Amino acid sequence: MNTQSLLDQLFKSGQQLLKGQSQGQSKGGGSLTDSLGGLLKGQAGSFAGGAAGGALAALLLGNKSARKMGSKAITYGGLAALGVIAYKAYSNWQSNQSSGTVPAAEPQTLDRLPAPQVELHSQAILRAMVAAAKADGHVDERERQLLGEQLNKLPADQAELQQWLHNEINQPLDPAAVARAASTPEMAAEMYIASVLMVDEEHFLERAYLDELARQLKLDPGLKAELEAQVRRELGLA
Repeated sequence: MNTQSLLDQLFKSGQQLLKGQSQGQSKGGGSLTDSLGGLLKGQAGSFAGGAAGGALAALLLGNKSARKMGSKAITYGGLAALGVIAYKAYSNWQSNQSSGTVPAAEPQTLDRLPAPQVELHSQAILRAMVAAAKADGHVDERERQLLGEQLNKLPADQAELQQWLHNEINQPLDPAAVARAASTPEMAAEMYIASVLMVDEEHFLERAYLDELARQLKLDPGLKAELEAQVRRELGLA
């Protein structure tokens, strides 16, 4: 599974999904499953017929708070934008931590890494995004079943993706399990940024999830605050 390509397609599909949802709202809207069904019919783009990116976009953008994914923070650089945001935040935090001492090493975020390492970062980010999409509890048992039926329509050559999505969607939400995917501090920062972009921080359950994820990722409180502040700056909210 080429996760980097999948995520880049996700962002493109997300733009189309968000546009479609916006238009659909004036006509009465539609459910997450309706959106997913439409995308699987080829309305989401060109990645393997649009099904992979479209299915994932429908899942991750199924709640209103996740529409921030359509913001300039993502559109100007796709997946690499997460690395850029993480680099800025991590660099700012390091500068404050190392003031008056030996300069810290340059952060190795995904926008500055060779392809094999980018793929590792991408897998961790995707796992974080799927988990964050479930943080408000909007994917209930009925929705899981319907999503499963739609995912079964993925082409045979996407069996690995199909199984991975089934597993991630159906397993219980566990911030500790998500955090175990982070093998470097920079990866942890990127996973947290992706999660912040996916949730509504004013929603109690989602805020609680973010706080516990940060704890499991062992993020320094100062770095956590800087990551959130950098996201707000990129979104034009600060």
